[in-house]
Amino acid sequence: MKKQIIKKDFPILNKLTNGKSLVYLDNAATSQKPISVINAIQEFYNNYNANVHRGVYKISEEATIAYELAHQKTAKLINASQEEMIFTKNTTESINLLAYSFQNSSLLNNDLIKLRKGDEIVVSLMEHHSNFVPWQQLAKRLGLHLKILQIDKEGKLIIDEKLFTDKTKIVAVTHASNALGTINDITQITKLAHEKNAFMVVDGAQSVPNMPVDIKSIGCDFLAFSGHKMMASTGIGCLYGKRKLLEEMQPFLFGGDMIRTVDVNETAWNDLPWKFEAGTPPIAEGISMSFAVDYLNKIGVENIREHEIKLTQYTMEEMNKIPKLNLLGPKDANEKSGIISFNLENIHPHDVASVLDNDNIAIRGGNHCAMPLMKHFGVNGTSRASFYLYNDIDDADKLIESLKKTIKLFS
Repeated sequence: MKKQIIKKDFPILNKLTNGKSLVYLDNAATSQKPISVINAIQEFYNNYNANVHRGVYKISEEATIAYELAHQKTAKLINASQEEMIFTKNTTESINLLAYSFQNSSLLNNDLIKLRKGDEIVVSLMEHHSNFVPWQQLAKRLGLHLKILQIDKEGKLIIDEKLFTDKTKIVAVTHASNALGTINDITQITKLAHEKNAFMVVDGAQSVPNMPVDIKSIGCDFLAFSGHKMMASTGIGCLYGKRKLLEEMQPFLFGGDMIRTVDVNETAWNDLPWKFEAGTPPIAEGISMSFAVDYLNKIGVENIREHEIKLTQYTMEEMNKIPKLNLLGPKDANEKSGIISFNLENIHPHDVASVLDNDNIAIRGGNHCAMPLMKHFGVNGTSRASFYLYNDIDDADKLIESLKKTIKLFS
């Protein structure tokens, strides 16, 4: 990958602040956007801004074609079909939509999707709050049991098969931890879930942007991810679901484009995926997703993965040379995404992030929406550097030098 050529595609990375270019290392939170995506959004608003699926005039038809094409491209990225790709506003909304749809389907005594008091949901200790709290709250509402897959001292998932029982109905596990970078064997976990006739839900927010993901190979029932972590705009999320399940599930939001017909007594839902996209959808954001997928395909997700492994391994090796710096998570870059979570002794992660910001280096400090995980390690939070396709060795070296400076400043 030609990093300098790639960096030129991202306007924000070419700005200077106090003579310094931005070293952006908070990609696990959100990614920067290439000029092709920015231009696509502007093009929509300048030339064919209209609602979709409603107008029988030219620019509405143009918007509809572009919006539906975005579904096709995004679905193809993970080897799904268009009707299985629902657009939401982020991964969080996708998972919440799913949890409420499970509840609605259960209340209607749906035979295929039925949760009963005493049934079990399995999640892991490393989940982002967005893939933990919705299931925790669903369990409280319906009288279900929430069971937790634990992790070892290196932050790797302990796949305890005893947690999977005949009462297990939903298994929800992240593909890659947003706090540690740990990559989980979700194909194995899916197999265990299906052996108990449970549904497998995958949080793919940290995997789909960074590595090849094939839902047919994995076999999962649902997978959620966000456009803003893969160079699309904010406000666009994705929920993949197996067609058979989406057809059976009850929607969570009502009105607008998810309607086929309405009379005073009954309402019929629209075809997939529009059945789950109520109201005016995120049209410009969906179009941004289309162009972000184009950019990903041009670079090659497999090349992004290879690049991140090399960069992450190099950075961890350099970090291990710094006294009073403690790494959390897997030590082998092949077992994690491009996320490095660490702490400097006696320096709060927020202070670390603030000092690095003076060097125009952006990292994240905090609990990363993973409080149960932080409690497990006995810390309030960590500093987190996360790489993406436009980062390079020069960025890593600047990070290392700034961390050394931070230690000196607080010593």
